[in-house]
Amino acid sequence: MSLLSNAEPVVAVKRVSRRTAKLVHQEMNRGRSSLATIASTAPLVGLFGTVLGIVNSFPGCAGSQAFCMSVTAERLSEALVPTALGLLVAVPAWWCYRYLSSQIEAFDLQTTNASIMLVNYLTIYSRGRREWSTRR
Repeated sequence: MSLLSNAEPVVAVKRVSRRTAKLVHQEMNRGRSSLATIASTAPLVGLFGTVLGIVNSFPGCAGSQAFCMSVTAERLSEALVPTALGLLVAVPAWWCYRYLSSQIEAFDLQTTNASIMLVNYLTIYSRGRREWSTRR
């Protein structure tokens, strides 16, 4: 048995473990970019709704100044609701995104360590077997 044939299983294990880790990593990443998009755009959509609400609050100011202030104040308070809703959506989406990112990073580290340990074990095992077979 040549040295090359002993190395082939180790190379194959490295290749398979790398490929499997990439497939699982890809599966874990599915949907994560959607969370990032939601977290970053929800406040902007809320802000856009607030701006539209503020713009729509001024046409009611045709009468007296006191009437104008009461109408504007009422409509401005309603205009802030979209911003609050945007933040209500964005903050949990960002928390989930960060949590999933940290879980994926931990998985990558564990997968790399397990792969290294397996390859080291196979390398040591194949050396021991080779030494044992030459002693006989």
